[in-house]
Amino acid sequence: MQSLSNRKKILEQEPMNFWERIYLPAIFKGLAITLRHFFMKKNTIRYPEETREYSKNFRGMHSLKRDEFGRERCTACGLCALSCPAEAITMIAAERQKGEENLYREEKYAAVYEINMLRCIFCGLCEEACPKEAIYLDGPHVPPEYLRKDFIYGKDKLVEQPFINLEELSLNK
Repeated sequence: MQSLSNRKKILEQEPMNFWERIYLPAIFKGLAITLRHFFMKKNTIRYPEETREYSKNFRGMHSLKRDEFGRERCTACGLCALSCPAEAITMIAAERQKGEENLYREEKYAAVYEINMLRCIFCGLCEEACPKEAIYLDGPHVPPEYLRKDFIYGKDKLVEQPFINLEELSLNK
C-alpha cells in the first residue's frame, strides 16, 4: 500500500554480530537484574499480622459523629448528598419528637442515612460540605463482604458509639 504523503523512510539495520546472535550477554544481564532484586528488602506486608502506617490525609470509612453530650450532629440538611459526585449518600429527614432532646442535636435529624460503599470514591467532598462537622472519613478500610447489599451502610454502622463519661456514672450511683 502506498503512503498518503509519498514519502518513504527506509530504515537500515546493521547486521548483528556473533554475541548478539547467541543472546548470551542479554541473558546474563537479565539474570543479574533478577539476582539484584532477589536480595533487596521486600516491600510486602503480611496484612492480618502487620498493618501499614497511613498518611495523615488517609480517607477511610465514613463515621457520623456525636457532640460532647452524645447527641447526633447530623441535621439532615442534605449538603453531603448533594456534594457527592458518585451519588452514594441517601438520607430521609424526620422531625425530633418530645423526649428525644438527648438523642438529636437539632429539631431535624436523619431518620435514615445510608452510604453505598460500592459507589463511594472516597473523595472527601461530603466531609467538606457538612456545616455541622457530622461526617468524617476517619475510619479503617471498608471490610470485604460477599454480597452487594452488605456494602450499603446505614446508621447502625456509621454512627459512632456515644461517649460515656465515667464521672457521671460514679455520681449517679
